[in-house]
Amino acid sequence: MKLEELHKEALDLLKNLIETRSFSKEEDKTAGLLEDWFRTKEMTFYRHLNNVWATNKYFDPAKPSLLLNSHHDTVKPNSAYTRDPFEAKIEDGKLYGLGSNDAGGCLVSLLATFTWFYEAKNLEYNLIFAGTAEEEINGKNGIACMLPKMPKVDVAIVGEPTLMQMAIAEKGLVVFDAKVKGNPSHAAHPNDNNSIYKTANALKWFQEFDFPKESEALGKVKLTVTQINAGSQHNVVPGHVDLVIDVRVNDAYSNAEIEQILKKKAPVDEITARSLRLNSSSIPNNHELVKAGVALGMETYGSPTLSDQAMLSCPSLKLGPGDSTRSHSADEFIYVKEVEEGIEKYIKLLEKALKK
Repeated sequence: MKLEELHKEALDLLKNLIETRSFSKEEDKTAGLLEDWFRTKEMTFYRHLNNVWATNKYFDPAKPSLLLNSHHDTVKPNSAYTRDPFEAKIEDGKLYGLGSNDAGGCLVSLLATFTWFYEAKNLEYNLIFAGTAEEEINGKNGIACMLPKMPKVDVAIVGEPTLMQMAIAEKGLVVFDAKVKGNPSHAAHPNDNNSIYKTANALKWFQEFDFPKESEALGKVKLTVTQINAGSQHNVVPGHVDLVIDVRVNDAYSNAEIEQILKKKAPVDEITARSLRLNSSSIPNNHELVKAGVALGMETYGSPTLSDQAMLSCPSLKLGPGDSTRSHSADEFIYVKEVEEGIEKYIKLLEKALKK
């Protein structure tokens, strides 16, 4: 297959994906579009729920495996759209439409790259492609449910819009629910154990607390109180105040360690993690994929945003065409040139890593 032909087919698929609704948990039709790609190419594939995956033709269980993963679910369009979010339209070199940038461009570029190498022999790594669901909601029926069904993954490229620069580390996420307790009372009576006043001290503690371990790629852990709720009427002092704390975790801590530190030190009466499964992720600077990317002129950085990397336990990097700042924005778009260059750069990267 010629590269120009692959460009066109990938772009046509992206247009079809844009024009097919695929909100999280509703990706059945876009999963069908991915199936159609494999059928047309006469490549063996598998589907589980709304996830579609495949391995290269000459898969060898004795070799390590490289996963190429991106998602085909989207958020719902926001109210600021001035265009039809489900119309794939090209103007001035931009392809507009919901999911074009996050992460349709990455998905079709990785799929085209997988197709390019599908029949290649004597590769250093096996290739696994996975187009997955529920990434936007960190759902359990996306990449998390696929990992036990696929061959063991040794290293991964997760397709997200990074302007084709390599995010070699990504912060994890733990959300905590906390409670500050006091004595409920009538507002007219004295109360030396007012939960709201106690919460002021707790908020100051959270604002000033510093996790000492800093990451070279990701910097410090970032802790932010994002929600506070208490009281039901003006003349009643509530018995407790509820807080929500968002913690973005660097690769110097596990999520379990963050939980234990806050349980021990935070000046609240209760604190509970909603989930510990969204861990930080990274890949060593000296990994051959990273070195290959640097040799091609790609830069490395640490990413504060979450992706399906959080579900992986192997080394992984985040890399893809498009710009993260366009994600979830009104009138979302990706440049056609970005998709074409994304395919070409993915192929060059894997040629360095897969062929010795």
